[in-house]
Amino acid sequence: MDRNLDLFERSKRTIPGGVNSPVRAFKAVGGTPRFVQRAQGAYCWDANGQRYIDYIGSWGPMILGHGHPEVLAAVQSALGEGFSFGAPTEREVELAEAIVEHVPSMDMVRLVSSGTEAGMSALRLARGYTGRNKIIKFEGCYHGHADALLVKAGSGLATFGHPTSAGVPADVVKDTLVLTYNDVEGIHAAFDQYGSEIACVMIEPIAGNMNFVRASVPFMSACRELCTQHGALLILDEVMSGFRVDLGSAQALYAQAIPGFQPDLTALGKVIGGGMPLAAFGGRREVMEQLAPLGPVYQAGTLSGNPVATACGLATLRAIAKPGFFDALAAQTKRLVDGVVQAGRDAGVAVCGDCQGGMFGLFLLPELPQNYGQVMTSSNEQFNRFFHGMLDRGIYLAPALYEAGFVSGAHSDADIDATVAAAREVFASF
Repeated sequence: MDRNLDLFERSKRTIPGGVNSPVRAFKAVGGTPRFVQRAQGAYCWDANGQRYIDYIGSWGPMILGHGHPEVLAAVQSALGEGFSFGAPTEREVELAEAIVEHVPSMDMVRLVSSGTEAGMSALRLARGYTGRNKIIKFEGCYHGHADALLVKAGSGLATFGHPTSAGVPADVVKDTLVLTYNDVEGIHAAFDQYGSEIACVMIEPIAGNMNFVRASVPFMSACRELCTQHGALLILDEVMSGFRVDLGSAQALYAQAIPGFQPDLTALGKVIGGGMPLAAFGGRREVMEQLAPLGPVYQAGTLSGNPVATACGLATLRAIAKPGFFDALAAQTKRLVDGVVQAGRDAGVAVCGDCQGGMFGLFLLPELPQNYGQVMTSSNEQFNRFFHGMLDRGIYLAPALYEAGFVSGAHSDADIDATVAAAREVFASF
């Protein structure tokens, strides 16, 4: 008996598509989604009791692995104090202070409950601060499912072949300019035409929703310079890359290459919640002080700064801030990517990959793509064979070629070796 299949058939009767987030579906790759029963360390077990080496990690938050003892203890202690208060707590302040300490561009931060909420709130704040309406986003970058941002957004939408979403009125997106990622000439042209009307540029510095594509230094530098020149705000969406690629997030890496580089606003999520529903947006003090109750830009949330979620997030940030954590994580991730790429090439399969910190991308392409159009040249058929071959060997990867993967501090040398060995077997069958 296949309990995954039984649960999937049962769930489809009451949940659209049988899943509560489209990216969990296996529609793109075929087959039955795995219903996870439990997880520990680098592993998860499905409803049949099958163990997998987990490279999804709740889509990024589980940077320490599942059930980390320090995080577990913090959450259990918080549970005894209360689930939710709807009033300020000391731990909210501690978490905000920890975020600001590690991300110098953020003078102030507002806690929310999801990455979508962080993205749409940062967008509203940018429009309120500048008094302008137009925004720039890039094809393949996903900033949550707020209407104005759900245009050529990659990720689940790319997987299902839709460039945008039904139910989004044309009037809502008429001020959203969608440009090509890593196209320096394109963003110069947009500012030449609309510079005085642009409120902000919103960008994933490392786009994890077209697998793993990083912004080039010249492109990121152009984004910063043009925003400064024309009075627009630069918003980095680090919901995925924040505290995942570096303790200072992706922006710290760009600051090493671009003197004085800082965004005006940043959206964070995933890792800062440690697996609990928690996200944040923050930035320069003069911008953040436009938020209610200080300013005219309204934003609120009943569960914002939830006491259990903040306990989980704070314990996670304290653990990853320990000396040597990111060096070890990055080395393990690189060993995984290098091993899988070599396994493919040894079998005569065109494979390439890239990684930063604990985030990685693998492409069935001869060279790394630089934008969404290039990512779309990947072979779905080859990826589906690779995905199911790895799944059959106990390796749990994202069920879509448009999604980044994640390594945790719990992944051992033996886990990496087993993954590379599985990839070698799968590629040999191509």
